[in-house]
Amino acid sequence: MKRQDIIALRLQNQQLLLPSFTAAADVVRWLGAVQSQDYAGAKWALANRLKTPVEADIEAAINAGHILRTHVLRPTWHFVLPEDIRWMIELTEPRISALSAKYFRDLALDKTVLNKSNKTIVKALQSGRHLTRKELGEALENARIATNDLRLTYIIFRAELDQLICNGARRGKQFTYALLDERAISATRFQRDEALAELSQRYFRSRGPATVKDFVWWSGLSSTDASKGLEMVKSQLECVTFGDQSYFFSQPAEGKKKHSVHLLPAYDEYTVAYKDRSLVIDRAFEEHAGHGIFNPNIIVNGQVIGSWRREISGNKVMMEVQYFSRVAANTGKKVSSAAKRYANFIAKELTIKNI
Repeated sequence: MKRQDIIALRLQNQQLLLPSFTAAADVVRWLGAVQSQDYAGAKWALANRLKTPVEADIEAAINAGHILRTHVLRPTWHFVLPEDIRWMIELTEPRISALSAKYFRDLALDKTVLNKSNKTIVKALQSGRHLTRKELGEALENARIATNDLRLTYIIFRAELDQLICNGARRGKQFTYALLDERAISATRFQRDEALAELSQRYFRSRGPATVKDFVWWSGLSSTDASKGLEMVKSQLECVTFGDQSYFFSQPAEGKKKHSVHLLPAYDEYTVAYKDRSLVIDRAFEEHAGHGIFNPNIIVNGQVIGSWRREISGNKVMMEVQYFSRVAANTGKKVSSAAKRYANFIAKELTIKNI
């Protein structure tokens, strides 16, 4: 298999080429988890994988709890579905807790303190209340639990890992927390091996072709667990060799290949889901591209060719576009069309500036 064949399969499996979904929750279900610490960017990541995206619809799905947001996997903020949140946390929490144990010790957050803080947070959020981080901090301080330095961050983090809380509905532009019991009433539960197989199947189905090292990076699992998970589902996957690496994937439905241009946000799953991004980012452009993680990038036929940024003022959005090398005139026109799609998504008037 050639490099471009792998890229074309990734584009299709990631739903960036010939998207089949109309609802954001279906995209999250397909991908399993979608990195979302850049909240606005994460909504656009979902939109890029929908037939006809509307920002208000995605926001409504999140506020209604059809899509949840919590710390899981590596861990960082991710969108997940209510049906998946518990088994994903149960699978990845032991390794997360082991890796973060030093921070809890340094902040004097032992079991006694965390048991008290968990009870305080649950009490504060009872009866359907959705509270901001600041309000949770005030409730903890009133219970004589110090929240200075990074203590509040790790207290809330622990409550997430203990499956007590997740995101609530946004209050204006403020994020809130709510009880997980009230947001994930019908969550699926798996035995550990079942969960390992499910996460492996979701990853290689939606991100393949990918390597086991890619899966280790994305999932936060140990190499041993990732290899075990892959072995469980390998019979359902195809395998190709490129260079000295084995790539695993599910064969997508046949579709007509087409020239594709995407303006992807920072932390998009198309780049962040892989340990090795050299297939899609020229090494000469790695820093300019934020290593495929930290910058919003322009993707043409699966290759990173530039970056973009936007500034919003009132009902207008000004987009700056920077190419890493000279591009053809028709490519510039297609990038402009992709920019207009973004402006339509956020319902703003567009101005484009090449820098």
